[in-house]
Amino acid sequence: MNTPKTPNRGLGRGLSALMSDVSQSNVEAKETSAPTGHTLPVDQIYPNPDQPRRSFDDRAMADLTASIAEKGVIQPLIVRKKIGKNGEYEIVAGERRWRAAQRARLHEVPVIIRDFTDVEVLEVAIIENIQRADLNAIDEAAGYKQLMEKFGRTQEEMGKALSKSRSHIANSVRLLTLPDTVQTLLQNGKLSAGHARTLVGHPDAANLAAQIVQSGLSVRDAEKLTKATKASTKKTSRAKTGSKDADTVQIENDLSAQLGMRVSINHAEGKENGQVTLNYRDLEQLDDLLRLLSGN
Repeated sequence: MNTPKTPNRGLGRGLSALMSDVSQSNVEAKETSAPTGHTLPVDQIYPNPDQPRRSFDDRAMADLTASIAEKGVIQPLIVRKKIGKNGEYEIVAGERRWRAAQRARLHEVPVIIRDFTDVEVLEVAIIENIQRADLNAIDEAAGYKQLMEKFGRTQEEMGKALSKSRSHIANSVRLLTLPDTVQTLLQNGKLSAGHARTLVGHPDAANLAAQIVQSGLSVRDAEKLTKATKASTKKTSRAKTGSKDADTVQIENDLSAQLGMRVSINHAEGKENGQVTLNYRDLEQLDDLLRLLSGN
């Protein structure tokens, strides 16, 4: 998507306007046991490629499929017309219902058609999922990162629009700097966001995550473990390279949150020059960085 950035404009049309669209289908579902208004064939509806949700719980999907097979889709999907594709629609909210309807072999589903911009589509998807508390921490963080990188939104803007603190947004995005194995544990629900936050910036995060899961440690116990191992690692590191001051560490953390990747700053001892090292996890993340640096 090549939506131009509009830094001086609030998020989308504003939270209240977006939420009225998200909640409208809830109201309709309460008022009637049968969907009303528009219906569309399921094969004319397509998922949003920028949907923040990347994983769907198999058990929850099976329950939803069984419910839809028995009662139909009570709550309409929110969709918009696909640009340049006559007769095709893109899901704004309700991808789980659309997937479950296909599994239940339904041919049509009820929809609410809205004229949303690209940024509003992403905002609604994030709002809907966060409201229902069924978006895992990594998918939530990826959604925030998309709003920042693709649409030029700041952490403060997103915090106000989504009723989240700026620190919550920053801490969420920092989770994307964790190794892929740790992110997978978080997505699968084997590791909580609280556990994962204790591992951010730790050089041995992957092994510690496995130990936390295997031992069933609480978040507090995980904090003690990571602090103890980090202190041991720092002693070894200081003997080789010298310790970093608190300002440097803070800058590393802030850059990591903004870029969504691990950042390391190394000053030349006794001089003002140094090195900034960026660690990307795959080529897609490298492409995102190159686009960001080029201003596109």
